[in-house]
Amino acid sequence: MSLTERQKKHLRRLAHALSPVVMIGTAGASEAVAAELERALDTHELVKVSARIGDRERRDTALAGLATRTASELVQRIGNVGVFYRRRKDLPKIVVPDQQ
Repeated sequence: MSLTERQKKHLRRLAHALSPVVMIGTAGASEAVAAELERALDTHELVKVSARIGDRERRDTALAGLATRTASELVQRIGNVGVFYRRRKDLPKIVVPDQQ
């Protein structure tokens, strides 16, 4: 589900006002965190995740792993916060611009 830069920009604009819904602790991205992100993506489509992992490389690895496990797209990562997007199969709420 590769997103274009235009689509990512649109999703970043929408995510700006969101608060983190899922929190990753120092233990990393466990199966419980992945399950919680699954539920949040099923409900909201666009979700902010706060990762309280000190090392940047571990944080990037944890966020990328969550994107893979949940079949979602990591739209953006700034500091401790990542933004994930996965389009709903039935009745999507967010309209993403066409690929141009």
